[in-house]
Amino acid sequence: MSVDSGSARNKFRSRFVVEIVLIAVLAIYMALAKGQVVGEDLVFTVIGAGLMALVTYWTLHTLRDGLEIIALQVRGLKH
Repeated sequence: MSVDSGSARNKFRSRFVVEIVLIAVLAIYMALAKGQVVGEDLVFTVIGAGLMALVTYWTLHTLRDGLEIIALQVRGLKH
């Protein structure tokens, strides 16, 4: 494997760990929000919306890194 592939794998692994932590934090938030009405506490609602946006953003970038690893492997198979 090339250096690019190793670098992509390391980046993906670190992003994946952060992804797991963010999903855990979101699950804790959802557990805390279970008994609340949306908009009842504006700060709590804004934190939740921001957290969901962050998890979505991070997931998309993690998936992009995974696709980059696959593309590097396919390119390596062709050469």
